[in-house]
Amino acid sequence: MTRNSRPSSTPTPAAATQRGVPEATVARLPLYLRALTNLAERGVATVSSEELAASAGVNSAKLRKDLSYLGSYGTRGVGYEVDFLRHQITREIGLTTDWAVVIVGIGNLGHALANYGGFASRGFRIAALVDADPSRLGEEVAGLNVRHADELEQIVQDLGIAIGVVATPARAAQLVCDRLVAAGVTSILNFAPAIVQVPEGVDLRKVDLSTELQILAYHEQRKNGAALALTAEQAAELAEAVNG
Repeated sequence: MTRNSRPSSTPTPAAATQRGVPEATVARLPLYLRALTNLAERGVATVSSEELAASAGVNSAKLRKDLSYLGSYGTRGVGYEVDFLRHQITREIGLTTDWAVVIVGIGNLGHALANYGGFASRGFRIAALVDADPSRLGEEVAGLNVRHADELEQIVQDLGIAIGVVATPARAAQLVCDRLVAAGVTSILNFAPAIVQVPEGVDLRKVDLSTELQILAYHEQRKNGAALALTAEQAAELAEAVNG
């Protein structure tokens, strides 16, 4: 497979689970990869399980168990070779392939995602930007022209889109997911403040900003003894504003 060809399927937690890697372990692999990348950038050649676990924010026993699923146990008294372990995790996650991504919804959040420079270095190429607002058509964001939502299915086929990112208002999220799935996309990242349904065989990940803020508010309330928790209405309004 060439780096620019469309893979037959996107690597997903479900696929990794089928290979015997628990889903919880898959969710932690990016943490280990980020920690290893930071170590490599500092010129560190080997790292102990305790040091790597601390960098990733997990305990060392959990890290060793997670890495055992990759067939990597390290060397007693030496630890893990940073570059080799990075390669193993990169290959397991599927980041040796160039994954084409479409962002649907180019409001405030969509703009921020499109302009984020960290995707390319991690194997994700923002290939297209799509919005239903006619006033945004042709707008250039991160070197790409925003295209109309009516073109979504054609964009998926023409550009070999592997992953769809939904950054629309809540009311549009389900329809966008349905269209992505119908066009052949089997991996979706949903930033919209809405619960969406996808059929079996489609991997859906949700990033709910309002929920995360409410969790932080809970902890602030516990620490400060103040009633800081957002109401459901306030959280919805905040998420709507973030999503443009």
